[in-house]
Amino acid sequence: MRALFGILRIAGVVAGVAAMVGQLITTYNKWASLGIRNLSGVFVNFFSFFTIDSNVGAVVVFAIGAVLLLRRVDDPRWFAILRASVTAYMVVTFVVYNLLLRGIELPQGTTLPWSNEVLHVVAPLLIIVDWFFAPGRRRLEWRELRIIVAFPILWVVYTLIRGPLAYNEVGKKPTWYPYPFLDPSLSPEGYFSVAFYVILIAGVILAVGAGVIWVSRRGARWPLRAIA
Repeated sequence: MRALFGILRIAGVVAGVAAMVGQLITTYNKWASLGIRNLSGVFVNFFSFFTIDSNVGAVVVFAIGAVLLLRRVDDPRWFAILRASVTAYMVVTFVVYNLLLRGIELPQGTTLPWSNEVLHVVAPLLIIVDWFFAPGRRRLEWRELRIIVAFPILWVVYTLIRGPLAYNEVGKKPTWYPYPFLDPSLSPEGYFSVAFYVILIAGVILAVGAGVIWVSRRGARWPLRAIA
């Protein structure tokens, strides 16, 4: 079991890195073809997407997790919290993309289809399966939900502060937001619409984070025994 999930985690690292590098190269080439000179903005914008940040976290978790499994070491508590947090973020990425963003062109210039599916579907499903069934999962306390929700809160604050200050080179707009539901100029209700989506997604993150912790606390009952 450990060897199998060790291999799956290595596959997750390879797939995640390939998908992110492929999309970054595609975006960079698109900007260059349009004659955009501020190519450094590609990198800042690219790593301002919650999807990319979550997948970077997933690659890190898969890499560390593969080493732990192959060395037959159970999850240290710090890694268990990191793994739970990233699992929650990837679930939210999967849900939000497939409910709100599928088929919508995002402001990175152009979308690489296979990379898009890996980042929004394949990698989240892989980390969900890993959380349920990979050996070594540690039992978490409910108070650790505060840690899980900390990064999404910081990301929203960063995004809403940076949005009016960033310039959308592709769309030639004086603002840049990674997702259309966070852009107040795209809705007649402005920031009321943004607040609605922020609250909605915050609720999803809390629910998913609680679900991730709940799974860890099922102990020997389901699906695999967690360590204390």
